[in-house]
Amino acid sequence: MEQDEKIFAEMVRRHRDLIWSVCSSYRLSAAWTVEDAFHEVLCDLWRGMGSFDRRSSERTWIFRVATNTMISLTRRMGNRPAPPATELTAVPDRYELPDNYQHLLELIDALPEPDRSIVKAKAQGFGYVEIAKIVGLSVGAVSMRLTRTLRKLRKHYNR
Repeated sequence: MEQDEKIFAEMVRRHRDLIWSVCSSYRLSAAWTVEDAFHEVLCDLWRGMGSFDRRSSERTWIFRVATNTMISLTRRMGNRPAPPATELTAVPDRYELPDNYQHLLELIDALPEPDRSIVKAKAQGFGYVEIAKIVGLSVGAVSMRLTRTLRKLRKHYNR
């Protein structure tokens, strides 16, 4: 058991930024903070460690678990009001974001699943094969959905 805890702690250390990024990219109700969501993802990762079969990379598996956890959390919240998105997308001062960055985040948040997960996975640097494993679609379906979704986002973003 102690060895499992060490392995888990090391895995979380390596992928902490990815987990945090997934958690902070979803709009949560006022009852949830990003830290709460982060800990919920850690619990799901710990519970799922035994089922990780290494058919995909550790990073892909973690992204999938984190994304599924966040989707579940947002579904459980139902129609509870979410805090303003600006609180959830706080970026350190050293980064300068365009004025319309918030608008883009809102457009992505409004996408249906699995399109939202596909866009977020691509933004995290995952390739088509990895994204297909994350969302459970074929590589061709991921490519088609990403192309169509990015086209829609560009159209709405430029308005």
